[in-house]
Amino acid sequence: MASNRIKYPVDADETGLRLDKFLHNRLPEFSRTYHQKLIENKWVTVNGQFVKPSYKISKDETVQIELPAAEETGIEPENIPLSIVYQDQDLIVIDKPAGLVVHPGAGIKSGTLVNALMYHCHDLSGVGGRLRPGIVHRLDKNTSGLMVVAKNDKTHLHLVRQLSLRTMTRKYQALVWFILDPPKGLIETHLARSKKDRTIFTVSEQGKNAITRYEVRKYFRFLSLLDVQLGTGRTHQIRIHLNYIQHPVFGDPEYHGRNKQIRQLKNSVDRLQAQHLLSLISRQTLHAVELRFIHPSLSAEMNFHSPLPSDFQKVLSELEVNGTSNWNDN
Repeated sequence: MASNRIKYPVDADETGLRLDKFLHNRLPEFSRTYHQKLIENKWVTVNGQFVKPSYKISKDETVQIELPAAEETGIEPENIPLSIVYQDQDLIVIDKPAGLVVHPGAGIKSGTLVNALMYHCHDLSGVGGRLRPGIVHRLDKNTSGLMVVAKNDKTHLHLVRQLSLRTMTRKYQALVWFILDPPKGLIETHLARSKKDRTIFTVSEQGKNAITRYEVRKYFRFLSLLDVQLGTGRTHQIRIHLNYIQHPVFGDPEYHGRNKQIRQLKNSVDRLQAQHLLSLISRQTLHAVELRFIHPSLSAEMNFHSPLPSDFQKVLSELEVNGTSNWNDN
């Protein structure tokens, strides 16, 4: 596969930035080390000249990346059923079920979304690396909903650019513990991997900035149904943020969303109902319901919606039968 050339003109407010920092700002999905390797291996030029990662860029210069052809992934294609919402020569939109890991990682070599994509698609972009071909953004294993996957590097970089500029819209619905008040708000913290447990993340000043917006869609007796929108896309972000404000996602086994919260309910009927609802779902009630972005080749807005999956919907149906506090009509 031939390499792809991507050009970025330098804006006035970017003057003086190191080249590797400039690339990381433009393509934050990839590590600064990845960008440094691209520069050192002469895949990046500034006004046609090879420079070092520490080079300070100036206004009106043009940074060009010539991405190398994708490496062989070594990932075996697997005939895993996929719910394909949309597909063309540039990208594919998937409605991911809960329980499906997105890509191979530590101790996981098969049974992932990437294995399935390798079977269903002849081409995937190589920008994400050997273990993440095509992956523009992730969903946690037990979070369901919409994802877009890139079939070529140009599309991949264009979509990542939309993520970095926050022009790609990703909306979720989440059921959380207790009555969330105020009914509308913004959560902004820094997130980092936990020092005590490397499989989870936590609020930390040493971490990366994370922004989550929420609005209550409906109140129940001791739960709130939210519309949630990502401002940034950190690992486990929504789940951490909602737990941070003491409204963990209902059913979340990693961020205090299960039995720990039952004892805070004063009413014995509510405690029994909570136990029953938890028996209906073994994961967090979090679903990516809407995905909106500009198609890199068509220059048209693409907007996709996904209905709540059956386990999430079953919990809501039980809540409807057993009483609702009120709608939030704002």
